[in-house]
Amino acid sequence: MLILVTYDVNTTTAEGKKRLRQVAKICVRHGQRVQNSVFECSLDTAQFAEFRHKLEKAIDVEKDSLRFYHLGKNYKGKIEHIGAKTTYDPEAPMIL
Repeated sequence: MLILVTYDVNTTTAEGKKRLRQVAKICVRHGQRVQNSVFECSLDTAQFAEFRHKLEKAIDVEKDSLRFYHLGKNYKGKIEHIGAKTTYDPEAPMIL
């Protein structure tokens, strides 16, 4: 299933900047960045549960926020992109 993840981390302190780096690293390991604080992640249920747990541990719930949009398996007709930043299809074959 495709999950769209967005986050907002308060970076007014050094600890906040550290949390921001941690959240970004976790997201990079699980998906592709499509905007500065927005990631598309193709995950199964177990992978999503682990991913969400890692993110919840990384943030300060009093200062930061996470949003998860569950787009499911039939997401291709639900996404419209305009602009220069191209992405890849996570379900397409990859040639290395």
